[in-house]
Amino acid sequence: MWRDPEKRRDLGLLVVRIGLGLTFLFIHGGPKLLGGPERWARVGGAMQVFGIDFAPTFWGLVAALSEAVGGGLLLMLGLFFPWALIFPTLTLLVAALGHLTGLIPGGPWYPLELAIVFIALMLTGPGRYSLDARRARQQVTIS
Repeated sequence: MWRDPEKRRDLGLLVVRIGLGLTFLFIHGGPKLLGGPERWARVGGAMQVFGIDFAPTFWGLVAALSEAVGGGLLLMLGLFFPWALIFPTLTLLVAALGHLTGLIPGGPWYPLELAIVFIALMLTGPGRYSLDARRARQQVTIS
């Protein structure tokens, strides 16, 4: 394995996907989802950055789902790349902007860095050890 850069790359992508996916499922998105409507409304309030002050509960639920499902579950599985990462990336960029404007306390760097990692993953793909790769291999076998 150490002599084959392709296998190392695919293993590295798997480690990044699982590590970030677990973080997004259990630290970021999962707690937001389980927080219920009150938490969703607080999270969705970040849309005020764009002048959107209606339906904060809806926007918060969308953010929680995008982090838990797209940034968590689908990222770990390597399924529906790069589409699965679009919403969590947008959510991270909204969070970074919320931090920049002072609407959300703290600095913008952490969500911005994660958005950059997600964009890089969208460009590289999930790697060989993913459900997308498995589906592609099955389609080749069937054809």
